[in-house]
Amino acid sequence: MAPTIVVEKDGLLPSYTSAPRKSLSPLRATIYLALALVCTCSALWSLDLPELLHGGLSESEDVSAADLCPQPSALAPSKHAAFWETLNETYATDDFASRAVEWLGGAIRVPTQSFDKMGPIGTDHRWDAFGPFHDYILSSFPNVHATLALTKVNTYGLIYEWKGSDDSLKPLLLAAHQDVVPVNPDTVDEWTHPPFSGHFDGELLWGRGTSDDKNGLIGILSTVETLIENGFKPTRSVVLAFGFDEETSGLFGAAKLADYLLENFGENAFAMLVDEGGKLPWPLEHPCKVECILGDYMIEHGKAFATPGIAEKGYLDVRVEVESPGGHSSVPPPHTTIGILSALLVHFEANPYTPRLGRGTPIYQKSLCLAAHAPGLPLDLRRALQNAVKSDKALRAAEKLLFQDRMFKSLVGTTQAIDLIQGGVKTNALPESAWAVVNHRIATDSSLDEVKEHDTNLLKDLASEFNLSYTAFGEDITGQDKPAYGKLRLSDAWGAGLTPAPITPTDKDAAPYQLLAGTIRATYNAHRGGDDVVVSPGIMSGNTDTRYYWKLTPHIFRYNHHYTGNSTLFQDIHTVNEFIAVDAYIEMIKFFTILILNADESTSL
Repeated sequence: MAPTIVVEKDGLLPSYTSAPRKSLSPLRATIYLALALVCTCSALWSLDLPELLHGGLSESEDVSAADLCPQPSALAPSKHAAFWETLNETYATDDFASRAVEWLGGAIRVPTQSFDKMGPIGTDHRWDAFGPFHDYILSSFPNVHATLALTKVNTYGLIYEWKGSDDSLKPLLLAAHQDVVPVNPDTVDEWTHPPFSGHFDGELLWGRGTSDDKNGLIGILSTVETLIENGFKPTRSVVLAFGFDEETSGLFGAAKLADYLLENFGENAFAMLVDEGGKLPWPLEHPCKVECILGDYMIEHGKAFATPGIAEKGYLDVRVEVESPGGHSSVPPPHTTIGILSALLVHFEANPYTPRLGRGTPIYQKSLCLAAHAPGLPLDLRRALQNAVKSDKALRAAEKLLFQDRMFKSLVGTTQAIDLIQGGVKTNALPESAWAVVNHRIATDSSLDEVKEHDTNLLKDLASEFNLSYTAFGEDITGQDKPAYGKLRLSDAWGAGLTPAPITPTDKDAAPYQLLAGTIRATYNAHRGGDDVVVSPGIMSGNTDTRYYWKLTPHIFRYNHHYTGNSTLFQDIHTVNEFIAVDAYIEMIKFFTILILNADESTSL
């Protein structure tokens, strides 16, 4: 009887058994044993022994932390070294802290709320709130207004130009927005301190705008005011762009500022752009299962990480509209328009987009930085990410582990959320139309066309099942000759679809990223001591004013060095009790100072 290979019931460990009926000659036994060993080795090879021993994740020996997530050295000013040291000493004084608190606190005390569906400037009087804010910054920053050229665009948009001595150098562009999200009147009593009080309790400054985004705007103006007071005159021009409706998509503010900048400076005219950075539009799940990825500058897995946004997801609101004959509700059809729409929406939610962690995407880069530098990262995830550089199997294993966190999974892929629905006008009348809006945030490695195609194909079978003529984004899909019971139409709800932002270069030859990363590390060193902060690419979960600035420079960073530690994780953003630690705010001013000085003396931008 020939020898057999028996696989245990668990399917893992093959074993050799010989025939029991008669003894074998030594030669035949040797041959059989050799055959069995060959078969056994082949079986083990096919089962991937390293995968069995390490859960599919073998230790990578040839991928170093420097390879996974290279870190530039801290970049402190050299030409302006003595000047910076003097300023750093000034920033450490109680007098400057008091001044900084008053600058930002005063700005908070001037409400600048922007609301959805506001009318044009001059017709909607809610815009008038920005006039007093302009008066405030004029009186608070006299040197800025005496030195920089100010242009007002569409009444309330602000462009400041600080002219440098060398016109051959591309300017540095710093951006922020003047507006804040409205305070819900029903929540005023829930605030520890009134939302527009600018109250300082000795450690924290409270009020709407302290974290989003008057801290950035006033931080920039405070920096420039201080530089001028101390005699600094730039070689490289610095331009400041302050919109006033970022919280409502920037149609009146940043969109008009972009037109002005393009007309007066030209395409690709700026060395780099730094705008506000990561913040959360919804609360995080606590504790984060894998990571808390969106903070500008925070503690992740026991290590300080700074995450400048180098991309933004795209955006599309798809209107799903159904029409069918009306009539009296006492004689209903099998499915009303609302019923049909409901079936379509259930089908949407039953078929979500499948996210994939793609190499080269910002979130993939951030994951590699965690694998390289986060001491608290689980070992199996670290090994998977180390091997993911070359192994598709390891990449999928890392993806599976990372996608346990809903926030991380949402950041990677295209998302869908049914946020609006409407249909019917009376209880005894069949609804002639019903519609809903599905909001999509488009993955950085996807596109508007891909999302439109996905949604169009998703509803084809149901359109046929309900006998609906079907048009999607202006194209006739069904092309049927027979009469249809009703109509199904997909469209861009507001005509405001946005493709994912271009990804900012971060390789070793990308001088703007290297300068920014070095500046972040130098700021950490100057303010907190040591050089123990990791700089990693990241993305914004939403869209900032930079959506209008893509033509101005390929080097766009969404970051303002707002340190959050590991406490609030931005849970105060867009809700009650918004605040900022004054120590973090002063560190932000140091960041803008070093950034301006580094850019001024750079020969590689």
